[in-house]
Amino acid sequence: MSAIIVDNISKKFRIPHEKKTTVFQNIIGLVKRRFDYEEFWALKNVSFEVNKGEALGIIGKNGSGKSTLLKILARVLYPDSGSVSLDGKVASFLELGIGFQPELTARENVYIYSSVLGMARKQVDAAYDDIFEFAELRKFENMKLKNFSSGMYLRLAFSTAIHANPDTMLIDEVFAVGDESFQKKCRDKMNQFKAEGKTIVFVSHALDTVKLLCQQTVLLNEGEITTMGDTEKVINDYLALLQGK
Repeated sequence: MSAIIVDNISKKFRIPHEKKTTVFQNIIGLVKRRFDYEEFWALKNVSFEVNKGEALGIIGKNGSGKSTLLKILARVLYPDSGSVSLDGKVASFLELGIGFQPELTARENVYIYSSVLGMARKQVDAAYDDIFEFAELRKFENMKLKNFSSGMYLRLAFSTAIHANPDTMLIDEVFAVGDESFQKKCRDKMNQFKAEGKTIVFVSHALDTVKLLCQQTVLLNEGEITTMGDTEKVINDYLALLQGK
């Protein structure tokens, strides 16, 4: 059964360029600043489906449309054409820690961030110990967030987010969080989610992690799907693209 259906979506942006004026016009001040706009298609006719219990990788060069696609899935952006359907509760790990307050403690921030993620107070109470244990921050729960390192901050945000128990997770390079040991713990958690029938869309430049986590992968290039299917084959196609073959 499909958890995600992306049907022929396209997305364009308007890029402003200042209009050229003559020297005479500039001298007499007759021309106000005006702009021409260039249309840039970030995504063009993109279609795919992801079944429940599967992880789909999305790879491609910078500017290929990966983040735009993830933002459309997260309802941060909307396509200019086509449609997107997602089943169940969706958690997007695009900007971890939205809503965190540096002057408040880690404990207080967990409750605030959890509410942003749609968790009820009772759910947070039940998951509280697990959140701090997973983040390896138990002894820092009463420290203000402004004193956290960036790694501690992201570990707390990621741990809080995964304990929101979503049906579908949209992940953008989140496994850069923490050291190798913590990254492995994150991968193991994602594999557990898959075994529970949850769905993952994973955007990353870390090809080894994509290979470990995702059965199927999409290769985007200049906003279009170049290849889609078995992850190892798609990664090989991507490496060939990078080498200009």
